[in-house]
Amino acid sequence: MYTTFIFDVDGTLLNTEQAILGSLQELLRSQYNREMNQQELVFALGIPGAVSLRQLGIEDVDHANKCWIDLMRDYQHTIDVYDGIQELLTDLREQSIRTGVVTSKTTQEFIYDLVPFGLIRNLPYVVCADDTKLHKPHPEPLLKFLEISGAQAEASIYIGDTIYDYECARDAGVDFGLALWGCRQPEAIPAKYKFTHPKDILALLSLQSI
Repeated sequence: MYTTFIFDVDGTLLNTEQAILGSLQELLRSQYNREMNQQELVFALGIPGAVSLRQLGIEDVDHANKCWIDLMRDYQHTIDVYDGIQELLTDLREQSIRTGVVTSKTTQEFIYDLVPFGLIRNLPYVVCADDTKLHKPHPEPLLKFLEISGAQAEASIYIGDTIYDYECARDAGVDFGLALWGCRQPEAIPAKYKFTHPKDILALLSLQSI
């Protein structure tokens, strides 16, 4: 059924929540004299930083986004790979499954966050925020992935943790699997599959062999 497995990054491959929200809090405090708790900033998870900043009413988005990226480096120690992801990606590669990423990170952020963990070698196809004009939840990023990888929508599955990921997949004609390990509101996302642990994704390959 599926020959291509596409992954979101934040909340799916990497646990970056504290890095994103902590650095955004610090940005707002230090640059704009605004105090906001992390619950108020959860909306920023899963969409490009520039979009989040505009929603916060910040006008100098380019400058603010650069400062945010710089601040996030202070939180690098809080980022880690979810348990089971390394093994999952290795298993998919060994079974000749096409894999890749569609993320709201910029290319710079993607390289900075993923290179230290060695995930890139198992994710040859990548679409970042600066690769498309429109971003999740719009389907353009996934459609771009299908274009560059040669994958077929009906033979692909996108795995992510937010409603933006689900809507992007739905409108691109791609099935969606929800990564429960990084999801805050699983009951609000009508995914075709809901995975408790990364290893559960491999069950899709077992179903295909029956």
